[in-house]
Amino acid sequence: MKINILDAHDRLTYIQKQNFSISECCQDMINQRPFGNHAFYIFAHPRTDEDGITKRLIWQPRLTRPKAQTNSMLFKGYPGTDLVKVIWMIPDRCMWKQYEHGKLTQNKIISESIHDFQFNREKLEIKDDDDLQDYQIDDIYEQISKEMQMKRIKTRHQRNVDIFNNTKIDKELFMPMILEVSSTSSEKLLESPSLQSDDQSLQ
Repeated sequence: MKINILDAHDRLTYIQKQNFSISECCQDMINQRPFGNHAFYIFAHPRTDEDGITKRLIWQPRLTRPKAQTNSMLFKGYPGTDLVKVIWMIPDRCMWKQYEHGKLTQNKIISESIHDFQFNREKLEIKDDDDLQDYQIDDIYEQISKEMQMKRIKTRHQRNVDIFNNTKIDKELFMPMILEVSSTSSEKLLESPSLQSDDQSLQ
């Protein structure tokens, strides 16, 4: 949906609703604690589906700050709190004028983000003082990778168990066959010449 095709009232309502959904998405991700109690970045950017038409907004948790780019938003969340730090909100270039001072949809954060993206991009991309060191980030990602691998193994194992437990009819048909074969084998074993000769020798 493009703001420039809406009338003044609808544009303002759209922005208000959009900001509300952004807050909800950020808080929901913070509550999930993807990196435990460590503060982390929330990188929101669109992605086009395989059909080449449908676009979705991807909310990506990460420990490193990405490069600034248009049509994206970057926040920082702090688990255990409702604090969300806005780092940038950069719309598509064709919409930049929509947020200029004096416009109905003017927005200070967006205007400053656009300005910094054009003239001071280093400010947007510099690390925060509370960011983890590279070796700490590597350790966390490695641990997450191991946990995901173990989870996949457990999932495959549980799937095999579920498949076995859900084949009740097959097992019910199979068990009498086992019993029948076992019984027949016993009878044949008792009728075997070797056993008969042993019994006769005992007599």
